[in-house]
Amino acid sequence: MGLPEIAWRIGQNVRIQLERAGIGLASRTPQPTGRAGCAWLAKLPAGFDSAPYISAAERILSGRFDVFAMRDVFLGFPPQWNRDPRTGIEAPLVLGKTLDYRVESIVGDIKYLWEPNRHLELVALAQAFHLSGEQRYIKGVQRLLESWFENCPYPLGPNWTSSLENAIRLVNWSFTWHLIGGENSPLFLSPEGQVFKQRWLASIYQHMHFILGQLSFFSSANNHLLGEYMGLFIGSVTWPLWKECQAWSECAKNGLEQEALKQNASDGVNREQATWYHHEVADMILLCGLFGRANGIMFSSAYWGLLTSMLEYIASIMDVAGHVPMIGDADDAVMARLSQESGFNVYRSLLATGAVLFNREEFKTKAGRFDDKSRWLLGDSAAQKFGELPVAWGNLPVRRAFPDGGYYVLGSKYETEDEVRIVADVGPLGYLSIAAHGHADALSFTLSVKGVELLVDPGTYSYHNKNGWRDYFRGTSAHNTLVVDSANQSEIGGTFLWVRHARGRLVDAGTGPEGEQWVTGVHDGYMRLGVSHTRRIELSARGDVVTVSDEIAGNGEHELAIYFHFAPDIELTPGPQPDSWQAAKTGSRIRVLLEVDETWLWETVRGSESPKLGWYSASLGVKVPVFTLRGSRRVQLPVQVDTRIVVQ
Repeated sequence: MGLPEIAWRIGQNVRIQLERAGIGLASRTPQPTGRAGCAWLAKLPAGFDSAPYISAAERILSGRFDVFAMRDVFLGFPPQWNRDPRTGIEAPLVLGKTLDYRVESIVGDIKYLWEPNRHLELVALAQAFHLSGEQRYIKGVQRLLESWFENCPYPLGPNWTSSLENAIRLVNWSFTWHLIGGENSPLFLSPEGQVFKQRWLASIYQHMHFILGQLSFFSSANNHLLGEYMGLFIGSVTWPLWKECQAWSECAKNGLEQEALKQNASDGVNREQATWYHHEVADMILLCGLFGRANGIMFSSAYWGLLTSMLEYIASIMDVAGHVPMIGDADDAVMARLSQESGFNVYRSLLATGAVLFNREEFKTKAGRFDDKSRWLLGDSAAQKFGELPVAWGNLPVRRAFPDGGYYVLGSKYETEDEVRIVADVGPLGYLSIAAHGHADALSFTLSVKGVELLVDPGTYSYHNKNGWRDYFRGTSAHNTLVVDSANQSEIGGTFLWVRHARGRLVDAGTGPEGEQWVTGVHDGYMRLGVSHTRRIELSARGDVVTVSDEIAGNGEHELAIYFHFAPDIELTPGPQPDSWQAAKTGSRIRVLLEVDETWLWETVRGSESPKLGWYSASLGVKVPVFTLRGSRRVQLPVQVDTRIVVQ
């Protein structure tokens, strides 16, 4: 931590002490004047099957919510806003900025507490009203908001601790505002409705004031800062009703432009090195661009060009069946839950939206269809434009090399029923000094065959390190790479902190005269042990053999271990030869044969808790046992070990 950051943090603490004394708070909200801004779209769409939206709204009115892995859980209507639904702990109503939300005994699991307070459910109620005209849905909006104002008074409690949470709440309030009719909403027609409107606007002002006073700078300037600018921007253009709003929108726009280009590599890879956060950041950039355009505020061509590159990355690493490797952290968060479709895919949705926005037939091909979220964002006419775009199977993948982000795609017969796709990681740990959402996965890779995931990244499972699960899922042994002396490549310093970063580097990548492809990378994570790890991944010209060659250089004797983690529906059994293992998808003909080095000790592990090994987490709070193949050997360095994966 440098002197500027130390000075900034001291300033923040001084600000908190002043606010504790009532100085610097937005307790007296200026009277709003003028007219609200425009919706993200001039004509809001209506061409939906309304049934999923009506069903979602009815479920919310009955008090049932989705909170990560807790699906359709009864929280009441309205819920207890300051109570963590997972642990049942209710956080105190003290000055929010003094509340340590990282301590579970005080607030419970803060991720679970915050999730209902993002007010995604308000949008669902507003969508149901927009599609049906039923007044009780907007009455539900009013009841939830009035309850929230009463139970979460500014600036007290867990919902006034995080600028990012305030920002996402503002985004959902903006969608809700426009979907219920904006300034002309039936909610505001009566004298009582006007009182409610003024109370809502007062809270909106307080939200923007709060965000501006607690932006995440320096080592915390990751997706949180971008999200905070998003909330400030969308809030100030939706409700430009106070004299500060022009300055706020300009500050937010400039911040969005700068941070979008800073937090994403030149090739479009988000520097958090986490696929889900890549999606979240792309969504932030998209939403701000749409709201800005609708209100006459234009972002630069570089800003839109970056979003295009981010979508190219998604299209390139997505296999033929729509699977995207779960690299790095994932918290399942969305900025606004616009689609209630069954089987909704956030990545394909971004590509469908991008296909229309940027006239990209490759994005349409990968998206497959025009989803509801894209229709909500772009309008009914966009569905026709999507349909008119040609398909582009021959132009995929869009790119195979992302040298700045550190990812490389190898494969054959792309976008066919015989596709083989490898995504190899030779990139950095994560973003900035804390690398908060990176995993210790240098030189790891994933493998998909015929649209079936075989070798996978294990996911995240938890953002709290109770019983060590947080550290396991982001540790090196949970990834398809090599471990030296049972140590992580990078050193963990805290739940969202790495104190020593492994640096991955490309050695070479290319295609040979016969059509064989390869990528070679090296990382320095074990140099503290006097060990260097270099890995070459090669795909044969026919696309039927993957050869993984690991060179471990150094001196002395070390314990080495190689891990291969398989998807949940993959069975792993001994192969036909003594030193082979067969991996097959249950109930299908899709199978690969792993031919391993006979001098190593090989074992299969599935769902072990001591030591932790053989787990997969598709979403936050959920883990399932999977087969993991572990090869180990204590050996005098240097040494090389080769593994062949034969597609049968």
